[in-house]
Amino acid sequence: MRLGIVSDTHGHVHYTLDAVRMLESLQVDEVIHCGDIGSPEIVPLFAAWPTHFVFGNVDYDEAALGEAIAANGQHGHDRFGSLERDGVRIAFLHSDDAGLFHETCHSGRYDLVCYGHTHVAKQHRQGDTLVLNPGAIYRATPHSIAIVRLPECEATIVTV
Repeated sequence: MRLGIVSDTHGHVHYTLDAVRMLESLQVDEVIHCGDIGSPEIVPLFAAWPTHFVFGNVDYDEAALGEAIAANGQHGHDRFGSLERDGVRIAFLHSDDAGLFHETCHSGRYDLVCYGHTHVAKQHRQGDTLVLNPGAIYRATPHSIAIVRLPECEATIVTV
């Protein structure tokens, strides 16, 4: 299975479309959006896949975003989400709540923790947990996303 990980679209449709085309070319099976969606117009751009969204610090109208997520048959997880795919335990959040982020990364409950907020692509290990920031679709140089191969839990940062 291939997971696409994105973050920080900030409502910018043009840049998000570039990322969506990249996800299509990489043939992902499912997408996780790590927050700062920015606008309900972003949600339908991910219609090709089951997509899981969490809210970030610039998602001021969570009600409107939640309505768009539900109307598009996608999955909203408020400020924190977790899944299990191919036996891999996954958490995803925006990371603007530093305490929650630290607790999640150090808990040992997850094999993969995906986050956004910093606009900087990065991956490292915290014990057995892969901690992954895909970078950002907006306000980053370069714009980037990540692809995670499961069940191997191998991540690749991809420039958009």
